[in-house]
Amino acid sequence: MSRAKTGSDVADDAGSSFTQNVKLLPASFFIVLTAAAVGTSVWYFAQADEARTPSAQSAPAPAAFDGARAFEHLRQLVAIGPRPAGSAAIRQTRAYITRQLSSLGFTVEEQAFTAQSPFGPVEMVNLIVTLPGRRPDRLLVTGHYDTKLMPNQRFVGASDGGSSAAMLIELAHVLKDRPHELTYELVWFDGEEAFVDWQGLDHTYGSRFYVQAATKAKAIGSIKTMILLDMVGDKNLQIRRDRNSTGWLNDIIWAAAKRIGRDQQFVEFDTVIEDDHLPFIEAGVPAVDLIDLDYPAWHTPDDDLDHVAAASLQAVGDVLLAALPDIDKRLIR
Repeated sequence: MSRAKTGSDVADDAGSSFTQNVKLLPASFFIVLTAAAVGTSVWYFAQADEARTPSAQSAPAPAAFDGARAFEHLRQLVAIGPRPAGSAAIRQTRAYITRQLSSLGFTVEEQAFTAQSPFGPVEMVNLIVTLPGRRPDRLLVTGHYDTKLMPNQRFVGASDGGSSAAMLIELAHVLKDRPHELTYELVWFDGEEAFVDWQGLDHTYGSRFYVQAATKAKAIGSIKTMILLDMVGDKNLQIRRDRNSTGWLNDIIWAAAKRIGRDQQFVEFDTVIEDDHLPFIEAGVPAVDLIDLDYPAWHTPDDDLDHVAAASLQAVGDVLLAALPDIDKRLIR
């Protein structure tokens, strides 16, 4: 009578057979087997290391807009004091902006010209930085860096002049490593403010000169759109749709604001603004003005650091960066 083998019997038989067979194998077999085992271990741990660490070839995430860093630029500009066109202070402002851009690796082009003001000729300078894209057609992001001449008042223009200049410096930092189809151009306009009153040609000196120079050079057609930042620092920021701006640009920007939860700052109300975008509109360039003109401190000594906020700069930076890809798509289709 026989019995079925138990698990231990099977193991004993297999072990005995394996031991006998192993004795018959040549030593070279064990060398090959050991090498294969080592190779497998090296491959396993290499794969584990690769899973734990980013690929050396993966591109770093693009820099995000930093409202606090932009606000520090704003603080530095305000510390210079009043900065009207043609003053020693605006030359100091240009030097500050140029230093910041040079530290980021940019070459700053100075577009110098002489403006005819109510007080006679005034030397002015637009600052331009180019970020090449895959195409030579240009998308301009602009603002002004002068402050209004205010006799008998200390007007430091934290929102009106300071916020746009600071925003553009931070945008240069953010956009420099981002791929984009169109060539981006950042422009700091001089002489946006009127020397006396906003009448006739006593305003928008820098933007008007830029458009005139581009038209003369037959380059105006390469400018596919112009985005203007002005007075975007208000603590209680509420930017309204400007009816003088191009409709589809308003639509894209307000849609981006709603998509990322910034519709408290980009509100669904209309306004009508005359600003640095109008010379471009008149030349046939689609343009939009992002401005909070409903600002109690406008053109008063209260337009200081106490009435502006990094959070407002952050909101505008977030919306603009969210909208730019859709603006690009609209322009290249």
